[in-house]
Amino acid sequence: MAAQPSEFPATLDVEYPNRELNRVSTAFRLFAAIPILIILVLVGGGGGDTRSHGVQWIHSGGLVVLPTILMLVVRQKYPRWWFDWNLALTKFNTRVFAYMALLRDEYPSTDEEQYVQIAIPYPDAVHDLNRWLPLVKWFLAIPHYLVLLFLFAAAVCCVIFAWFAIVFTGRYPRSLFDFLVGVLRWALRVTAYAFLLTTDRYPPFQLSA
Repeated sequence: MAAQPSEFPATLDVEYPNRELNRVSTAFRLFAAIPILIILVLVGGGGGDTRSHGVQWIHSGGLVVLPTILMLVVRQKYPRWWFDWNLALTKFNTRVFAYMALLRDEYPSTDEEQYVQIAIPYPDAVHDLNRWLPLVKWFLAIPHYLVLLFLFAAAVCCVIFAWFAIVFTGRYPRSLFDFLVGVLRWALRVTAYAFLLTTDRYPPFQLSA
């Protein structure tokens, strides 16, 4: 049996700000983020159904999920522009989350990658993906959902602690930074597996790259 590649086919890294962060920007981050959060909700469709030119697109937080499942099952095809949309929205969402988590000072861009590097290869639907697995991936990922609930709860506590640290010292504690990036990385792998449907490889239970 061939060995699995060591790197999961969905990677994420955030550049650590090895400098003094803006204390004022950090102190009022919730207020500063309101415009970009509104844009994210509008782009994501609020998690509901939207209609465009008479065609109903069923989304999961803006991602094209159910149509992709049907295409993979029926035709073993992943339309490239659906993949590009899902990837771009995932990157945008991650930049906003990173900004809210105080990981960087730069205001999230709607299109430029900035300080968040995400790489998810476009899959070969015929050779790399099982046509029936998309029907059950969401179910197989349930153990990850449970772990992520606890990780996100811990992440909220870390962000609060980091807020005080930055306001008083101007620095983001490296251990907290690495933990939060690890949570983002874990969530991205689960998203790639269960919702982006770009890989059949089950996500590892780990924070590290």
